[in-house]
Amino acid sequence: MSSLLKNRLARRVLAPAAALVDRRVQSSASKLRKEFEKDRKAQLAEFAAVRQRVTELGDQQFAMGLLFDKTGRSGSRLPTPARIDTLVREMVQVSGRTPADARRNVTIAFRNVIALEALAVGRLAGSTYNICGKLATVPLLDPPNEDVLEIGTLHGLFSAALMRMLHRAGVEARLTIVDPLAGTQLQPGAQPIGEPTGTPVRMDVVRANLALGGKAGERARIEQGFSGDPEVQAAVSDREYGVIIVDGDHSAEGVMADLEWAEKIAAPGGIVVLDDYGDAAWPGVQEAADKYLSTGESRFELLGRVSTSAFLRATR
Repeated sequence: MSSLLKNRLARRVLAPAAALVDRRVQSSASKLRKEFEKDRKAQLAEFAAVRQRVTELGDQQFAMGLLFDKTGRSGSRLPTPARIDTLVREMVQVSGRTPADARRNVTIAFRNVIALEALAVGRLAGSTYNICGKLATVPLLDPPNEDVLEIGTLHGLFSAALMRMLHRAGVEARLTIVDPLAGTQLQPGAQPIGEPTGTPVRMDVVRANLALGGKAGERARIEQGFSGDPEVQAAVSDREYGVIIVDGDHSAEGVMADLEWAEKIAAPGGIVVLDDYGDAAWPGVQEAADKYLSTGESRFELLGRVSTSAFLRATR
């Protein structure tokens, strides 16, 4: 073959065929280059679109963070499906209602938390799950009357949200609040708790937030002082309460004293919500409650726990 290619006559004869092959090779190569360039441009365009979408998602996540992250509150307000499912199961066990009822209420409670906190002066205290668990469970327990007592209110926003949740259930509550409203959140034996919103704990702030709870919030009776003060107790022990929220002094002694007082003023069938029960940060709450209930002399029955709140019912 090599000798044939060295032959001048053979090369002349084969030249047209060689040129044809060369043209076809060049044409194929050119076509491949064009297809490659087309694919490359398509891939670059696709990459640019993905990059743009990632940027947009990042901007959306930032905006979501402004609404839901922990800045200016106790913690993040972004719930997970698993934790909400757990809340629903706990609510069903405590209330005896259906999973559909529980899920509806916890969803509505979460929407209220986000909406009210966005408008509020100050914040709701506690984790998203504990707050929503309390707000969602109380109406499912059918309190025996419309009188509600909250011991310890911080900025008053939990009561505002609870008024809305009860109103949805057909109860226009009569609200009474007991709190020292001393400018900062107080706990015996501890330094004043730093306020992430920078908002003072005082009467005008609570009143502004209670207005978000509708007429029931606007008409609320507020007794400024500690729940253990005899004059405070005398001022608000004029009725039997269908709901009592115990969220004041978290020491074992303070919780014990609040339960003893609640025993005297809870209506038959009344609901007592004991906040931060089982919360490792406040061991005195569960310690006092378990000791109090173990005597067998209380008319309170432990219904169960939702997140870090215990629910009691007065049996008589």
